[in-house]
Amino acid sequence: MDTEVAERKKSSLIKPSPAAEAFYSEVLRLMAKSGLPFLLSGTYALSSYTGIDRPTKDVDVFAKAGDALKMLHYFKERGFDVEIVDERWLYRITRGELFVDVITNMPTVTTHVTDEWFVNAPEAELFGAKVKLVPPTQFIWSKIFVADHHRYDGADVAHMILKKHDEIDWQRLLSHMELYWEVLLMALLNFRFIYPSERHCVPRWLLNELLERLHDQADVKGPGRKVCRGRIFSPRDY
Repeated sequence: MDTEVAERKKSSLIKPSPAAEAFYSEVLRLMAKSGLPFLLSGTYALSSYTGIDRPTKDVDVFAKAGDALKMLHYFKERGFDVEIVDERWLYRITRGELFVDVITNMPTVTTHVTDEWFVNAPEAELFGAKVKLVPPTQFIWSKIFVADHHRYDGADVAHMILKKHDEIDWQRLLSHMELYWEVLLMALLNFRFIYPSERHCVPRWLLNELLERLHDQADVKGPGRKVCRGRIFSPRDY
C-alpha cells in the first residue's frame, strides 16, 4: 500500500516542460549575474526546505522594491518582456506564457522585503543556478496571511514549522507579527492540531505569551465601531 501511494504521488507531480526549465534557468542565471540581491521563494523554496514537491506554474523570487525596478530594466535590456503587474508588490519577467514573478511586498499587509531578509539566507541550486532562499522566518511571514478560497498557504506554514523549527527566529517572527499576533496564534494552533505529536516544535514561551494576550484581551471591551479585517486574508472574500 505504501508503494502504491508513493507511486501515485510521484506520478502526480508536474515537472516543468523543457521550454519552461530553459526559461527559468536563463532568468535565474542572469539574475545571479546581475549582482542584484534576490531570494527564491514559492514552491521551489518550499521543496528545498521540506522535500515537498507540487505542481507550479512559475518561479517566485523576492527582492527589495528598488532592486526589482533595476531588475526589470536589466532584463528589458536583454530582450525580455517585463511588466509591473501591481506597483504595490508584484513585478514580472515574461516570455510568451512563461514568467518569473518578482515580489517586493504582500498585497494586503505590509510585509516588504528589507536588507534583513538577506542575512544568513541559505543557498540552493535550481535549474543549474545558485540562488539564495527566503529564510524560514520570512518565509512564514510571507505566507501566513494568504488564506482565501482560491489559495491557502497554511499548509506551507505548518510544513515549514515541522521541518525547520530549529532555524526559525521565533522572537523575530513575533516582532514581525506584533500587530497581528492573533494570526500567529491561529497558525500555531493549526500546527498543533495537524501534528499533535510534534507540539514541541513551537517554543512554549511563545505559546504562553500569545495565550496570555488572548486572556488579557477577554477582559477589555472590544472596538467601539464595527471592524472587519478579513480583507487582510482575502480582498475578494470579505
